[in-house]
Amino acid sequence: MALSSRSDDGLRVALPTLRHEGVRWLEREPYYLAGGDEITIFERCHAHGLAVMLKGPTGSGKTRFVEHMAWRLHRPLVTVACHDDLSASDLTGRYLIRGGETVWQDGPLTLAARLGAICYLDEIVEARQDTVVVIHPLSDDRRVLPVDKAGELVSAAPGFQLVVSYNPGYQHLLKDLKPRPITRDLDWGVPIPVPPEYAERDDKRIYVWFDAVIGYLSASIEWAANRGTRGAGACNAAIVVRAASARSASASTPSLVATTRAASRRLT
Repeated sequence: MALSSRSDDGLRVALPTLRHEGVRWLEREPYYLAGGDEITIFERCHAHGLAVMLKGPTGSGKTRFVEHMAWRLHRPLVTVACHDDLSASDLTGRYLIRGGETVWQDGPLTLAARLGAICYLDEIVEARQDTVVVIHPLSDDRRVLPVDKAGELVSAAPGFQLVVSYNPGYQHLLKDLKPRPITRDLDWGVPIPVPPEYAERDDKRIYVWFDAVIGYLSASIEWAANRGTRGAGACNAAIVVRAASARSASASTPSLVATTRAASRRLT
């Protein structure tokens, strides 16, 4: 571990240069103009080992504020940009093959806990829920990180602090509702109604997963009608499951193609 130094209010402060990928020691002050007492609040949270959540729209200075505080508190900084594909192993670590040997490599969260760094999880709401749960023991008074794959319970070193941020304008539900194609260019399967200007396209067929959804909807509508409750709006999730199960158990159940054709006419 090499040592460098910087001037801080007239003092020379020794900074260890940690040779770990993703760990940053900020030797120059990142410019940040405080808008209130956020610096004091952050310092008090750090002194008591409390996690901090930053809330603000994109471009409001959340990342710059964290960098400024890491510099101000003389702590290394580990930043993780959260996204859909981020797994728990990406945070805690995994075994890798190197030079014919199997070696363990800490993830950024584990590394930050060992080094007593500030770990900044940027846009935490973009991570999957099953990934986010690994930070819970670090965010309360336990300050530990279970690393199941390594069979280790890592205690956070002094100076460790967890900081997360999110954009309040971001709607997590909309993230899960991604556009999906409902047709395929095939000459077999259930034809899909197309506008007159596309009448010459007779190779459009309903995509298989959408085919199943329409089938469940059609079965639910018929099930509700038989019970005297008309309208798809009255069919909740439980009705859909029961209807699909009841129809699949019936000897006179029409084929999926016939059910889907009926649903296609209803939906158009």
